[in-house]
Amino acid sequence: MTTRPWTLVTAGLLMVALTGCLPCGVLPGQAQRAPTAAPFVTSPTMAPQSSNASLAVPSQEQWLISLYKRANPAVVNIRVTKRAEGVLRFQPEQEQPPDEYVSGQGSGFLIDREGHIVTNNHVAEGAEEVLVVFSDGDQARGTVVGLDPDSDLAVIKVDHLPATDILPLELGDSEQVQVGQIAVAIGNPFGLQGTLTTGIVSAVGRTLPLGRQSQTAGGSRFSIPRMIQTDAAINPGNSGGPLLDSQGRVIGINTAINAIQGVNSGVGFAVPSALISRVVPELIKHGHYSYPWLGISGRDVNPDIVKAMNLAERRGALIIEVTKGSPADRAGLRGASRSVTVRDAQLDIGGDIITAIDGTPVRQFDDLLVYLIEKTTVGQRVRLSILRDGQPQTVELTLVERPQD
Repeated sequence: MTTRPWTLVTAGLLMVALTGCLPCGVLPGQAQRAPTAAPFVTSPTMAPQSSNASLAVPSQEQWLISLYKRANPAVVNIRVTKRAEGVLRFQPEQEQPPDEYVSGQGSGFLIDREGHIVTNNHVAEGAEEVLVVFSDGDQARGTVVGLDPDSDLAVIKVDHLPATDILPLELGDSEQVQVGQIAVAIGNPFGLQGTLTTGIVSAVGRTLPLGRQSQTAGGSRFSIPRMIQTDAAINPGNSGGPLLDSQGRVIGINTAINAIQGVNSGVGFAVPSALISRVVPELIKHGHYSYPWLGISGRDVNPDIVKAMNLAERRGALIIEVTKGSPADRAGLRGASRSVTVRDAQLDIGGDIITAIDGTPVRQFDDLLVYLIEKTTVGQRVRLSILRDGQPQTVELTLVERPQD
């Protein structure tokens, strides 16, 4: 299995490289909705063949200028002081704090008129001091009111808002986002406040292992499902800033890049607004978010597994490991029971294969992840359709809160 350097993009803090493994906690169904209206963009093939064709560029420029003027005042620069851990980088313009502390920065945006700022967990986590700098230069002290490492979301509340009237950014619907639509990022790459970059949504439905490390299920990371991929330039310091649609609505929070050296390579990732709208109100109210938990790790069924287990079904989620004492364990679900060698590599097989949850098909492990996060709550009873030794069975269990260790 190859690894990918999913890199969190906070400037001034240690870059974290994560392996691109399959999701191993559990969290994901993919409802299809009507697409959003197409963003303003002039197709070269449709441009009029006259001197008026030159008007298309100024029109699009004016659209971006207007969007920036509306949205930028709500985007902030977040500067934090944390206790030092390992080797960290400092921004040249920053005065180095005492040896036991380090400085870092990221981006964020105003979500309401009460002064709540949404950003990434990896920006705010461990912060002992938070300074929020608005686009007009006003500075406010911030307090971290909620953290969720499993969605990489955090909420900071400022002690005051600038005298100028700032409109909070509106959340869009990430489930309506389509590949090819315009994407606009605003943030503070390398500390350069109020930077706008543009591109397109280059993919949707990505699942990245950016959550906290699990102490169970093999020590793998919980994954964030349905992330939005974009080629809009995202660099260190953009973390926590908004990814906007053509109407200036937040469709995601810029969080990670796929890069070896920690700089933009045209592949950035944003936590979707559907997850933001679910998690952030709980962070404001309770300071944390409770995830429903099944207690398994697994992988997609592939042709090698189909052949090794002599399966009739060619899709599903194979359970590799069941966490002791979890709902899955109490319900009697089974993990892999043996290994076989396939092309000089060990392949774990023999576990139960989940084919549906509450009647919703599970074609791959991500489908289970998405359904649990978006469709269930702690304490809810769910019904799993499984294949055990090639025979269909139904298992019911009650979800509990994901462990906090």
